[in-house]
Amino acid sequence: MGWGIVSILLMNQNKLFKVTRLRFALWYALVMAFILSLCGFGVYEAVSHAHWVTLDREVESVAGTLHDSIELKLNQPGRLEPVIQQLLPNICQVGDRCIQEKSSFKRHTLSAINQGYYYVRFFDHTGRLIAIAGSHPQGLSLVFNKKLWQTLKDSKGNLYHQVSFMLHTQDNRDWGYLQVGRSLEDFNSYLDAVKLILALGMPIALGLVGVASWWLAGLAMQPIYQSYKQIQQFTADVAHELRTPLAATGATVESALMILQLDETEARDILQTIQRQNLRLTALVADLLLLSRLDRQRVPMRHECCLDDIVNDLVEEFAAIASSAKVTLTSSIRVHQPLNIVGNSEQLYRLVSNLIVNAIQYTPQFGKVIVILDHNDHDAVIQVQDTGIGIPQNEQKRIFDRFYRVNSVSEAPPLGGSLS
Repeated sequence: MGWGIVSILLMNQNKLFKVTRLRFALWYALVMAFILSLCGFGVYEAVSHAHWVTLDREVESVAGTLHDSIELKLNQPGRLEPVIQQLLPNICQVGDRCIQEKSSFKRHTLSAINQGYYYVRFFDHTGRLIAIAGSHPQGLSLVFNKKLWQTLKDSKGNLYHQVSFMLHTQDNRDWGYLQVGRSLEDFNSYLDAVKLILALGMPIALGLVGVASWWLAGLAMQPIYQSYKQIQQFTADVAHELRTPLAATGATVESALMILQLDETEARDILQTIQRQNLRLTALVADLLLLSRLDRQRVPMRHECCLDDIVNDLVEEFAAIASSAKVTLTSSIRVHQPLNIVGNSEQLYRLVSNLIVNAIQYTPQFGKVIVILDHNDHDAVIQVQDTGIGIPQNEQKRIFDRFYRVNSVSEAPPLGGSLS
């Protein structure tokens, strides 16, 4: 029955830690997914903005070069001079078939317009279309709009980016307008490729984040799990320590009840036994209360105390216990005058007593325990040395961890404890 309850408790504990780890991993993955999504969106926007800026500069450069070259040859408003034919060999005056036919891709002065991405349109000052050149798209709106930058769409849904400049004659009269547009096909293809890369890379990144989240959650849970195991061990130890005086008290009371008549001596012995067990229980409860109080607030330094007196009192107090364990307990005071410090004498007394008790408990018969009081320029040092089994080297760094207990010290070298 007992083993069944223990198994159920262990299963519930494992389930609790697994669920908690899963929650940690999911929250971490969700946060990282949100961050990665923002980063991906930011990368896309940065790439898009950079290419838009580059595209604007390119179109503006081509249109500016063409504008400066044409203005030098214009004489009358609304009329294209024949010499412009040399700059734009495929220029086409507006006619019945001009808009429907694509321009021939003959080489001309501005090679950028011959790449198939650019078109050129001329409007007079009233907004009437006069001529076109380059690769003019079909179905593009012919309604004049003198807005500086425009993004237009042809009949097939293709996008074009266009800039408009005003033209003047040689004598500085208003001639009309020049519009230079560029296809966004290659630009959109590049952005589509960036989207595809982000769309394919995001699930892979999220998968790696999920694996990393599970691993990191395990690392985060490990100290909690170890602390929980130590608390379990501490609880078991406390239960064992409490059960011993309770069992002894119960056995004493039970045996007393079985005696029909008790004389005064027997009754006094029974009461003294119960009193000793009650004092032991009181000490255990006091230790638990002290532990709880230390967690809530720091114990203040109260008064001046003499370490010589503390060491001598402890050696005298535990002499009988050491003698019953066949262990020699001695002290070595290496100071020539009383060593006084400002501190909490009760807690120092309790701390050193724990070191002495542990030393006696883990020292074999006919061993030695020495309590040494010494000092240097800045510190007072209390050492408890023994010839016992000691603490393994790899466990010494954890001796101050809450609820920690060394599992096995059978092969450890003799080692003493010290307090400074």
